[in-house]
Amino acid sequence: MSAAHPTVSVVIPVYNEKATILGLIERVLAQPEVDEVVLVDDFSTDGTRDVLRSMDDRNGKIRVFYHPLNRGKGAALRTGFAAAACDLVLIQDADLEYDPADYPQLLDPIQKGLADVVFGSRFLGGPHRVLYFWHYLANRSLTLLSNCFTGLNLTDMEVCYKVFRRDDLARMTLVCDRFGIEPELTAKVARLKVRVYEVPVAYHGRTYDEGKKIGWRDGVAAIYWILRFGIFRS
Repeated sequence: MSAAHPTVSVVIPVYNEKATILGLIERVLAQPEVDEVVLVDDFSTDGTRDVLRSMDDRNGKIRVFYHPLNRGKGAALRTGFAAAACDLVLIQDADLEYDPADYPQLLDPIQKGLADVVFGSRFLGGPHRVLYFWHYLANRSLTLLSNCFTGLNLTDMEVCYKVFRRDDLARMTLVCDRFGIEPELTAKVARLKVRVYEVPVAYHGRTYDEGKKIGWRDGVAAIYWILRFGIFRS
């Protein structure tokens, strides 16, 4: 495929998303930009694995990997990144908080030759569900702290939607197993000195009753990882 139309792998870490996973996969496959879907089940215990094993891959675009124990989002992403075969790699969560209809604007800066990495942003004007003020404040604060160390001027470091050239991903040695993967990716992107763009994305957040997993402990851990990767190179 030509450089103007790079192929796209969507990497989806999955953990206990039985209620949403099939609907999410249908939405991802409905996007014409997608050439490959790499799902990594991180030892789900709610029946998600049974759903994935029984799934009908009618178009041959889907590959599924199964972790033998729960290791976290970062570990699942590393498995997916290693398996991805396309020119570009796009991260997609499995919980339907993010809308695959946003893929065109996420890919556009790279396809136009303007960017090497694209971050989505929930804070640049896209539609979003109104939920937790303290989560919003924590996200903005973590992004500000990250920016102080990376020198980037991002508005949403913790966002799920990030798109990379596969060659650039291969230049990063990633170590975080859990949600620390977000500040780690951001810090290591900054060190690559590549062109980074940010675009608005829709956000349909969930409540904890609806299955939201990230909590205050993950915010504290994120501070640790921002400081670690801001001070040290590994």
